[in-house]
Amino acid sequence: MIGEKIFIRESNFDDCKYFARWESDPKVTEFFTIDDGKNYEDTVKEFFKRMEDYTKRQFTVCLTETGEPIGRVYISNINSNYDSLDITRIYIADPSVRGKGYGEEMLRLLLKWAFVDMGCERVTLDHFTGNIIARKLYEKIGFVREGVMRHSGKKNGKYVDLCLMSILRDEYFK
Repeated sequence: MIGEKIFIRESNFDDCKYFARWESDPKVTEFFTIDDGKNYEDTVKEFFKRMEDYTKRQFTVCLTETGEPIGRVYISNINSNYDSLDITRIYIADPSVRGKGYGEEMLRLLLKWAFVDMGCERVTLDHFTGNIIARKLYEKIGFVREGVMRHSGKKNGKYVDLCLMSILRDEYFK
């Protein structure tokens, strides 16, 4: 998936070093159900487990100009019967490159892939109820709030509420 400022490619084993570094940083994981203390070995095990599952896809987000990895996307619940998928994890890792439109471009590229290439009818994602920045971006793109899923996630042993959002095929093409 190639955009103006970024491109999104399939993740590979070498990306695990980035994922491990990013996902051990509280600035990245504040609004994710990623427990503190996640290490490189945990990241590698998770990466290979997901690679074996055809209902999951992992992508790395890179700057078009330099090829430098700056973020990650994890897709799950790919369901060809219901023509749906879930954007389970999506982020730009380095706070110094946030706020430059990369997240919006990343989400728009993913939705094009989901609705045009994959033929989806429905794409879902969720976010911590307190993550206002994410909510505003998702709404700007066209996602609709479906409701709060109470205690549907867990972070560091504590249950968290997540807001479920979706966008349908006809909404995307409007």
